[in-house]
Amino acid sequence: MQLREAEFPRLIVSALRGGSGKTVVSIGIIAALHERGSSVAPFKKGPDYIDAGWLALAAGRPCYNLDTFLLDADRIRRSFCTHASAGAVAIVEGNRGLFDGIDLDGATSTAELAKLLNAPVVMCVDCTKTTRTMAAVIAGCVRFDPEVKVRGVILNHVAGARHESILRRSIEHYSGVAVIGAIPKLGRPVFPERHMGLVPTVEHGWAADSIQAIGGIAARHIDLEALLRIAREAPPIGGVCPPANPNEPTGQRLAGQPPRCRVGILRDAAFQFYYPENIEALEAAGARIVFMSPLREKSLPDIDALYIGGGFPETHAQQLAENKAFSAGLRALADAGLPVYAECGGLMYLGEELILEGVRYPMAGVLPLAFGLSKRPQGHGYTVVSVERANPYYPIGAEIRGHEFHYSSVLRWSGSEGDFAFRMRRGAGIQDGRDGLVYKNVLATYTHIHALGNPDWATALVRNAAAFRARASRA
Repeated sequence: MQLREAEFPRLIVSALRGGSGKTVVSIGIIAALHERGSSVAPFKKGPDYIDAGWLALAAGRPCYNLDTFLLDADRIRRSFCTHASAGAVAIVEGNRGLFDGIDLDGATSTAELAKLLNAPVVMCVDCTKTTRTMAAVIAGCVRFDPEVKVRGVILNHVAGARHESILRRSIEHYSGVAVIGAIPKLGRPVFPERHMGLVPTVEHGWAADSIQAIGGIAARHIDLEALLRIAREAPPIGGVCPPANPNEPTGQRLAGQPPRCRVGILRDAAFQFYYPENIEALEAAGARIVFMSPLREKSLPDIDALYIGGGFPETHAQQLAENKAFSAGLRALADAGLPVYAECGGLMYLGEELILEGVRYPMAGVLPLAFGLSKRPQGHGYTVVSVERANPYYPIGAEIRGHEFHYSSVLRWSGSEGDFAFRMRRGAGIQDGRDGLVYKNVLATYTHIHALGNPDWATALVRNAAAFRARASRA
């Protein structure tokens, strides 16, 4: 069934730059609306797992990522319509500044997404040590691209009533945009931070309390009714949503293949970076998902393939190193041909050891690598890779779009160039412009992929899982 986009109240929360507080404000808005009984469909612009996790927790439902580099326009609209249709209002948190993109025209910017979804924008602005100048900045945003509809402003880090009054009157007078909220400076951070962002929810024992606290702040200091009016006044995106694609959420059930293949996924405080669409795509392709944890379990369950996402294995290095039985079991399965797909933190875990401040922590030992950690990112941003060598999941000649964000790097490597399947056209990769280490049916990479942008990935993983199960049954 085709759905009218006009049925979807929606808005995008954006900012002038990263670090303005839009994530915390977005979480607060969603939590406040959820608390009063409104159904909220959360979305996150850009390649991001941590913010999306917090938005999902606040909404009580999955948060889906919308990114114009990773996904084409039709897939973004289709994903939005599919997941927004279940919510009374869709809240999309932008990334970086409103017009910040990868080129002169603002490609991949939040503004580009706003135009694609025909969604009004609410600006969250850090008002520290500024008053009337903020009016000039907002007025500039309004006029910079008239197709981007800035419909509201939320003041953040307001020093007091006088400060708020000057800001509010100046912005509304000179820009014509209504100020719909003013959040005071908070005495202490509501959320812990790490690596230029929030700590993942699964590592934060007081997540529910933090959500409740920021939701209360938003309810007190933001005009939620005004915000909902902006969302409800959103015009049609372009008539109707694109019809559903039978190959999406990305995965096409293998011919004659019932959902019997068991695909394991490591999911715990060490490995937590998974797009919901990636898991949904595996299920759509015929996989039964089995979650497990090397932090809690001594052995792997009966599985036919393994998917290891990113995370922070460095914060749990000792626990991972001490679970030698799990590592040995994984190593034996990989040697036996178990299909394994690993991204970033998963790549690190498959190495021989992780060296932190001179201490060596043995990892799974599937790949002949040792990793260390730096204080600055060693890879950060979008990636484009060309598949140049045979591997279990991508055909030679394919181009893959993804992203990387890692502080780790290779300290020791005893393989050969022929072990790499990918050449980096954009991004750092593992070493010397190469990525995608292959060992039997293992492929490990720093590049994170989004299943909607790589529609054959899930099917390939399940196909390999089915083949592994068939071989095992004949043995």
